[in-house]
Amino acid sequence: MSWLLFLDESGHDHHTMPYETHGGFAIHTSKLWPFISAVRTLEQSMFGAYLHQYGSELKGCKLLTKDRFKWQAQGPKMDDAERRKHALNFLNGSAQGCKPRREEFTAYGQACIALAEGVILLLKSYDARLFAAMIPRVPRPSTAAEEMLRKDLVFLLERYFYFLESGREMGLLVMDGSEKQADRKLVRRMESYFTQTMLGRQRTQWIVPVPVFVESDMAHGVQVADLCIYCLNWVWRLPGLMTEPTRPEIEAFAWLLERIIWHGEGYRDGKVFKTHGTVYVPDPYAAR
Repeated sequence: MSWLLFLDESGHDHHTMPYETHGGFAIHTSKLWPFISAVRTLEQSMFGAYLHQYGSELKGCKLLTKDRFKWQAQGPKMDDAERRKHALNFLNGSAQGCKPRREEFTAYGQACIALAEGVILLLKSYDARLFAAMIPRVPRPSTAAEEMLRKDLVFLLERYFYFLESGREMGLLVMDGSEKQADRKLVRRMESYFTQTMLGRQRTQWIVPVPVFVESDMAHGVQVADLCIYCLNWVWRLPGLMTEPTRPEIEAFAWLLERIIWHGEGYRDGKVFKTHGTVYVPDPYAAR
């Protein structure tokens, strides 16, 4: 059996997010469909429908905007049935060009935030592991080799490898395939890493070196990966190293994410050390 690491990126446009982040969650293949089914059931219980039916997605930038928190706090907490009824009216009315009523805004905000929290709790229930690498918002230097896989991605793969090796199981990479040109570049850089470097070749013992690309609007896994790294981007910080601002309203998600971050052991030059699924790389293009 094997694991699937669903990956997405956040902040790569260097405009709205504090850091550039690549990452997502790994889940065992035997638990993937039960997890996806549970997510779909949760989504239906929150909205009385699926978000994709209304052109939306289960992503952080859709569920956890500042407006959603503002809306959810403007009225008392609703019970499940009331929230579902008004949230569905919000979706249907918006699709028809009608301005939602106040209670519909409130219900939709509460449903979005509750869904995000519930999905992260489901990740814990299905023994998922969180992996992510973050870097500052810096442009790729013109001197960087075109085929070079950036250091943060190397470290991300390294941690996934250590995790897989500890259980002696194979792992695949599943990525958002919405940006074809960027995807081709990433595939070439991964191919170069896995075939032309000693460490990369070693990693293929447990990581299948050919990523699988899916369209995010058709894959709950990639959307959930986006939700995870959106939250990490806004709340996960290493004291003294990461000084970009956080969003206090999302900090409540930090302890939920901490419960699914992988922690284990790595090794280098004959030495064993503690390592973790999340890493910050302040110098992504410098040699180490």
